[in-house]
Amino acid sequence: MDTPRPNIPRVYAAPAGELLLEFGGRWYDLSAWAAAAGHPTDLLGLISAGHLHSDQFKACLPGSEGSNWTEVETPDSTKWRAPLTRPEVGKVLCLGKNFAAHAAEFGEQVPEEPLWFGKLPDTICGHGSEVSVRPWYTERMDHEAELALVISKQGRDLSTENAMEHVGGWMVANDLTARSMQGADRKKGHPWMPAKNMDGFLPLGPCLVPAGFLDPHDLRVTCRVGDILRQDASTKNLVVRVEPALVALSRHLTLYPGDIILMGTPEGVGPLEDGDTVTCEVDAIGALSTRILRPRP
Repeated sequence: MDTPRPNIPRVYAAPAGELLLEFGGRWYDLSAWAAAAGHPTDLLGLISAGHLHSDQFKACLPGSEGSNWTEVETPDSTKWRAPLTRPEVGKVLCLGKNFAAHAAEFGEQVPEEPLWFGKLPDTICGHGSEVSVRPWYTERMDHEAELALVISKQGRDLSTENAMEHVGGWMVANDLTARSMQGADRKKGHPWMPAKNMDGFLPLGPCLVPAGFLDPHDLRVTCRVGDILRQDASTKNLVVRVEPALVALSRHLTLYPGDIILMGTPEGVGPLEDGDTVTCEVDAIGALSTRILRPRP
């Protein structure tokens, strides 16, 4: 995976509650900067007001003329809170079969219209979390590395021309899936809700890259279980790109600040066993690690 790009700001939610900014290999107190500037000090408030969008934030970054930042020591990065979680997150909408090769590995075709389903905000957990799978579920459980975005501005019936104006930032997600349950439920005609929604089934993070600082359609997405590379693809191969995805979703539902959209997983999904450490990484954002615990009844 590429080394982090020094010109891209990354916002981390520290375990103690404060927001930290990593930029140019150095760390800064984002909460203190926001308070001194009279801005909201919570991440959703900052992105909703546009204070972190590249149009405004570039002129305020450390090293900029007149900028006032408090530098802090490099933190312990073994655990981070998810950048956003309940109650800030209203809904989580996920694109299905949005990489042709992922659809093909299950013997399926790419849908003619964008296919989407929901995950509950209760499933969100941060970088370095341990996900303890319910003991009664002993069958196959898979990883799914994905690019995720957060909505910053309310909108309905968006157009491809204005859709990106509603994106507040980018994260890495792991759409954990009870695969055997999904297969059984598919035969019943409802393959999404139970299999996608258990406690901890949406690791999210490790940080948020504000909107405007990267091209979401030119990012490498990987997943490793231990040292074994399982998934390796590029968002260049998304079937439905970000703008038309937001257009399609906003035809059905009003999108609100804090809503999270997962853009789909590439091929290479596979099972996770007790004690596995799964690391999903998206170029320019970072690596999101989760330890899987599978206690037996």
